[in-house]
Amino acid sequence: MSAFGKRGGIGGGANSRPSFGVARPMQGGGIPPKGPSEPLGGAQFPPLDPGAIASEDMAASPVTQSDAMNRLDSRMNDVHTHSSKVEGFEASVHKIKEQVLPRLLERVDPEAAATLNKDELAEEFRPIIGEVLAELKLTLNRREQFALEKVLVDELLGLGPLEELLSDPNISDIMVNGPEQTYIERKGKLEIAQIQFRDEEHLLQIAQRICNSVGRRVDQTTPLADARLKDGSRVNVIVPPLSLRGTAISIRKFSDKPITLDMMAGFGSMSPKMATALKIAGACRFNIVISGGTGSGKTTMLNALSKMIDPGERVLTIEDAAELRLQQPHWLPLETRPANLEGQGAISIRDLVINALRMRPDRIILGEIRGSECFDMLAAMNTGHDGSMCTLHSNSPREALARMENMVMMSDIKVPKEAISRQIADSVDLIVQVKRLRDGSRRTTNITEVIGMEGDVIVTQELFKFEYLDESPDGKIIGEYRAMGLRPYTLEKAKQFGFDQPYLEACL
Repeated sequence: MSAFGKRGGIGGGANSRPSFGVARPMQGGGIPPKGPSEPLGGAQFPPLDPGAIASEDMAASPVTQSDAMNRLDSRMNDVHTHSSKVEGFEASVHKIKEQVLPRLLERVDPEAAATLNKDELAEEFRPIIGEVLAELKLTLNRREQFALEKVLVDELLGLGPLEELLSDPNISDIMVNGPEQTYIERKGKLEIAQIQFRDEEHLLQIAQRICNSVGRRVDQTTPLADARLKDGSRVNVIVPPLSLRGTAISIRKFSDKPITLDMMAGFGSMSPKMATALKIAGACRFNIVISGGTGSGKTTMLNALSKMIDPGERVLTIEDAAELRLQQPHWLPLETRPANLEGQGAISIRDLVINALRMRPDRIILGEIRGSECFDMLAAMNTGHDGSMCTLHSNSPREALARMENMVMMSDIKVPKEAISRQIADSVDLIVQVKRLRDGSRRTTNITEVIGMEGDVIVTQELFKFEYLDESPDGKIIGEYRAMGLRPYTLEKAKQFGFDQPYLEACL
C-alpha cells in the first residue's frame, strides 16, 4: 500500500514508482533516455536564459519597469499645492470688485434689481459703477470696466465665481472644496480652476441661492441638499459641520446639445453595431438597466436611449433631482421631496413609482435605483410597462444583477431570494455597462442579455464586449469592440416590431 491508500504499479512494491513530488521528464516513444551531458529537463524543456527573457519583455512592453518605478518615485516626492489662487488680470478685477460692491449696494434697490435680467442690470449699473470708481479715484480701461460689470452682475444675480465655469462648454464637472479650492473636469481629467471665493460666508450664500431656487434648503440643521440649476445641471451641497474644509458644492453640468447614440459611436464610446442594437432595443420596448460607476455616463446613455421612444407613448421619469431631458412630446417628469424641518412630508422614489402606476404610463424611467424601489420597478416591468429603463451603480453586469437582488431584499417585503432572482430574470432584457476608463474616456464596455434562470442562478449572455488591447504613448487606451456572434434571446421581441433582421445582423 502507498501512503495514499492505493497499491503501487502492477510490477510490485514501493520502489517500482517514483516517490511523491519527483517527476520524470516527458519523452516521446522514439526519444532515447537522457544522457549525462544533457541539460536538466530534457530536450523538450531546455533551460531558460534570464537575460533573453528580460530583453524580450523590454521589447514587448513600451513602458519599462524602471520608467514605472520612476513615476512612482516622482509621485511620492511631489509637493502639491491645494489653493487655486487667482492671479494677474482676474486678481486685479476681483480686488476692485471688493471695493466697489459695498458702495454699489448702497445705491441699488435690491427688489428692483431682482426684477431685471443680467443685460438690463448691466445697463443700469454702468453709470453707477462709473460714479463709484470716481469716488475711489480708480481709472479702468474699457476691458477692465466690462470685466468688472460682469463680475458684479454675476455676484448679485448669478452664482458669483461659478458663472465663469458654468459658461465654459468644455467643463463637465465642477467641484468646490471650500472657499480656497475648486477643481474642474475637462475632457475626463481633473484640474484646478483659477477662481476663488471671498470667504466661507460668500460660498455658503451661493450654495443657499442654488438650493432656494428649487425649493430646497441647506444650513446647519439640514447640512445636505440635492438641487439643480436652471439648465438641468445636477448639484449636491454639503456644509459644515459635516464638511470640514468649508461648504462643498459638486455640479454635474448638463450638456446644451443632446447626445445621441450615433454621436456616441462617432466619439468612439461604442461601435456602430452596438449603436444599432441599442437603437432597436429602445424602439422595441426592451426593459433596460444601465449600470456603471459615478460619472461614467449612465444618465447620458439613458437620455440617448430615450430618443428612440415612440412619440405616441406616455413617458414618466422619476428622479431625486430632475436631470433627464427627454425629447418626447408626452413626457411628465416627477421629482422626490425631502422631509421638512419637523421630519415630515418626505416623498421617496418608491412613493412616486407606486403613484406612477396609477397615471397610465406606457414607460416608466427611473433616474437611479438605490433601495427598495427596485422591487416596484421590477413589478412595473412585469405588469405591462415594457420599455422601462433605470440606472444603478455597479462595476459589471453580473454585479448589477446581484445589487438588484440586494436592493429588493433591503425592503420590508418578505420574498425568498429565488423568487427575487426569478422576477429579475423575467423583467430585465438588457444590461448596458458603461465605464469611465483611466484615460478619461467613457466607453460602453458590455451589452449583456438576461436569458432566464437555471436552477437558482440568473443566466446571461454577452452580445458585445470592449476588449483592452494597448495604451498609446500619450496615455490613451486602445481597445476593440467585439460582437460575440451569438443569436440574441430577445430576437422574438424585436420581431414583433419588424426589427429582427437588422438586430440579428448587428449582433452577429
